[in-house]
Amino acid sequence: MGTERGFRIANEVNKEGWEKGSFPVLCETCLGDNPYVRMQKEDYGVECKICVRPFTIFRWKAGTMGRYKATIICQSCAKVKNVCQTCLFDLEYGLPVQVRDKYLEELGADKVALPNSRVGRDYQLQNAQADKDGADLHYGKVGAHPMLQRLARMTPYYKRNEARICTFYVKGACNRGQDCPFKHELPQGGELANQKLRDRFHGDNDPLAAKIIRRATEDLTLMPPEDKSVTTLYLGGLPPGAKEKDIRNQFYVFGEIRSIRMAPKQSCAFVTFVKREVAEEAASKLNRILKINDKNINVTWGRPQVTKQDEASSAMGGSSSTGEVPTGNTYKPYYPSMDPGAVGNAPLETEARDT
Repeated sequence: MGTERGFRIANEVNKEGWEKGSFPVLCETCLGDNPYVRMQKEDYGVECKICVRPFTIFRWKAGTMGRYKATIICQSCAKVKNVCQTCLFDLEYGLPVQVRDKYLEELGADKVALPNSRVGRDYQLQNAQADKDGADLHYGKVGAHPMLQRLARMTPYYKRNEARICTFYVKGACNRGQDCPFKHELPQGGELANQKLRDRFHGDNDPLAAKIIRRATEDLTLMPPEDKSVTTLYLGGLPPGAKEKDIRNQFYVFGEIRSIRMAPKQSCAFVTFVKREVAEEAASKLNRILKINDKNINVTWGRPQVTKQDEASSAMGGSSSTGEVPTGNTYKPYYPSMDPGAVGNAPLETEARDT
């Protein structure tokens, strides 16, 4: 539908590139916990923080205890990066753009980058608007990276909608007291204190993304054991009705399986592969994302089995190899203070009777 504006017809994107929308592109967290949202809308009310073109701004209260929020980028820029118009987080995984692009590039997907010049940026956005089906964009078309599935934030985090810190309170000049709608707290420093909007959108030098990637590398990566002979994976927390067929269907795609040992009483199983490389691939791709009968399964490396020869050699080594204190005659030093009669002390009654 077209509406008259001045002496020309303006559609969703008019001749000058001004955008007019009917509903914003938002994530569930930014919408808030209130299902009945009332929005304020103003056509061409503010310019986009990325492409510097006027667009339709939306403003609403994010939940019952949240603050008022508004869109800061246009829908064209949001659709190119597949991000929320307010928080600039990915709409599919709820992660910063830098984290998403890092792991999608490992799957062969190219990073969608906007040119630095305004002319080139407008040209690319114009082509993206012409392609309404998004055939040139790979979001949602590339297989999900295992690390993205572990880091994904699918549940809303409404604490992000809380009021901001009162700048007058930080300066010690806030006179509103309890009536102040902002938080009376002192800002905390650190690496997340200086975040830039353009860095968040383009996925460059984002401190929050760097923190998430560092955490994923240190905590969410299952390191293989140094013993190359270990090819067994331990599966813990199996549901009661789990069968060997269910486990084999999850692991056969990685390579040849030597054996699967079930332990129903302990709710666990051991999957042994023929090759070590296959076991490492299965552990890296299924760690913290494996589900059997809609239940999360804990995947870790199994311990090497102790053979009878190892047990015999440990027994031949004596008790000292087991960590126990060796028995036998040991040297006990003698000190004069150990003799009570040497310093004039009276002997005990029991000692006097014995003598």
